[in-house]
Amino acid sequence: MNGASSGAQTLEITANAGVVQARQLVRALALECRFSLVEQTKLITAASELARNTLIHGGGGTMTADLVEERGRRGVRLVFSDRGPGIPDVDLALTDGWTSGGGMGLGLSGSRRLVDDFALDTTPGQGTTVTITKWKR
Repeated sequence: MNGASSGAQTLEITANAGVVQARQLVRALALECRFSLVEQTKLITAASELARNTLIHGGGGTMTADLVEERGRRGVRLVFSDRGPGIPDVDLALTDGWTSGGGMGLGLSGSRRLVDDFALDTTPGQGTTVTITKWKR
């Protein structure tokens, strides 16, 4: 990372209010980065899905958000971390339609499609970290 213009901000996601706060912060950063309405919507949707996963499947956790600049590009990077049960089968979890709960099974796979960079690190019994970046077009 060559730099960040706003400094990282971390939110606790321990209740539905944390999911709402995450969406609000992501919207503010997307506006600061001058994302188009479509880019904003994609990033906010991905953030909302991942924040809900952090709460529901991870038992709560954090979202760290930052404006980033790399290789002449500017974007928003979000890191969702929890200390939940982890994901035993990442390939299965990233399959459209698969769900470990009562949802539609589009949280992880849908989020991955909505952003430019997606990384998932998980250890069963220790938790999961998902890092996403959306670059300004």
